[in-house]
Amino acid sequence: MTQRAKELTKGELEMTEGALYPLLHKLEGDGLITSEIQKINGRDRKYYLLTDKGKKQQATQEAEMKTYLFNLNTIFNI
Repeated sequence: MTQRAKELTKGELEMTEGALYPLLHKLEGDGLITSEIQKINGRDRKYYLLTDKGKKQQATQEAEMKTYLFNLNTIFNI
């Protein structure tokens, strides 16, 4: 997951596993994500999925971020 984040952001976002896993456990504890283990090529893989509650939270935070970025753009492009 940390490698994929780095790839998708072209190295702009680097996460350590030490930072990522406590966050995932907190999100799971808060009911925002669930996890499931699947065996792939003989190895257990853990997958994380947004719950309905998590999807609502994500939509809310995305809208807030868009508004924030719009306002910043307005301020700096006057």
